[in-house]
Amino acid sequence: MYESITHDIRVRVTPEYVSEQSEPDEGYFFWSYKVEITNLGGAMVQLKTRHWRITDGNGRTEEVRGPGVVGEQPVLEPGQSFSYSSGCPLKTPQGLMVGSYQMVGADGEMIDVAIPAFSLDSPFYRPTFN
Repeated sequence: MYESITHDIRVRVTPEYVSEQSEPDEGYFFWSYKVEITNLGGAMVQLKTRHWRITDGNGRTEEVRGPGVVGEQPVLEPGQSFSYSSGCPLKTPQGLMVGSYQMVGADGEMIDVAIPAFSLDSPFYRPTFN
């Protein structure tokens, strides 16, 4: 599990390689990941947009931006959590994801909340050490 806390918002991410949806011989590797967002602060926040930076094992980076997550823009009261699952395909057996959520507070102020960087490692990935 990977975790970060920004502006009293905790983001936890748990990635998992999905062998049943992957085709390694064809250069297709798939991961699912579960995200839990918890409002540790004292005021309501609403998730408005997301921004992901996905980097494969060859260093190619893709940026993904859009409204909400999984079709929702959840409102989190103090102490509340919201969880969702999603997935990510890559053409390499290893990669990295990192990003941010843009949230709005009860006072209308926009807040950038960090999504921790997390590694996407398949059983086919063999790290090399220099």
